[in-house]
Amino acid sequence: MPQSPFRLTKQQKQHFDTEGYVIVKGLFSEQNLKEIDETFEAISHQIIPGYFEPDLHSDLVDPLKRYPRVMHPHRFNETAKSYMLHQPIMEVLADLYEEEALAAQSMFYYKPPGSRGQALHQDNFYLQVEPGNCIAAWTAIDPADEENGGLLVVPKTNTLDLSCPDLADAKESFTTHYVKPPRDEKAMPVIMERGDVLFFNGNLIHGSYRNKTKDRFRRAFICHYANASATHISNHYRPLYRQNGQPVSLEVNPNGGPCGEEFEIVYPH
Repeated sequence: MPQSPFRLTKQQKQHFDTEGYVIVKGLFSEQNLKEIDETFEAISHQIIPGYFEPDLHSDLVDPLKRYPRVMHPHRFNETAKSYMLHQPIMEVLADLYEEEALAAQSMFYYKPPGSRGQALHQDNFYLQVEPGNCIAAWTAIDPADEENGGLLVVPKTNTLDLSCPDLADAKESFTTHYVKPPRDEKAMPVIMERGDVLFFNGNLIHGSYRNKTKDRFRRAFICHYANASATHISNHYRPLYRQNGQPVSLEVNPNGGPCGEEFEIVYPH
């Protein structure tokens, strides 16, 4: 049987195991990325109740009112579902898990100029995958850096337990939770090119900067996965899917919830 071109090297697997994350290039072709561009450009002009509810006439006091994140696009869009189950992604995840991966969630962030970031947090606080853990596959649709709101990770925090979050700063974060890194551990920027995929462990502390640019979006297609041997997950993420699209229903973990509760803020007209 020929070896898949999407298998990780020993060094990549070791980096994920020790640092809690790894960047993998070449999993999406430019044609794939253009299809994602076109799909979410079309979605950005619609209101899809429960999944994407922009203020299409926003006065841009908060750019995220016009461009909120799209939640679970795989539940209403077949292209989004196909890229959540993208074979190269699923093969890398099988290497990381050392077993089959199940797709639990998809999201799309537009992150327009001026948008707040997301305070440091841990994903499995929300997904509550047990036994095992969730893994995120965070695909840069635009280049992501410190200026336009790229990701921050705190290396090696994948070995920590889940923390009970503090309240985040609403001026800088659009979500309410903040997990403080351990003493002597600092968040570091992850610089990514279009099409790069960052895989990271569900206990890794991570977040993102504010988009400080005037003219650059920082779009990202983000999916979360569980190991096939898991038995429980938060209800918000059910059903899960195998790579062939077959739904899988795990038991409900009563804890957890959507990935980051958003601040309820009244903005001036």
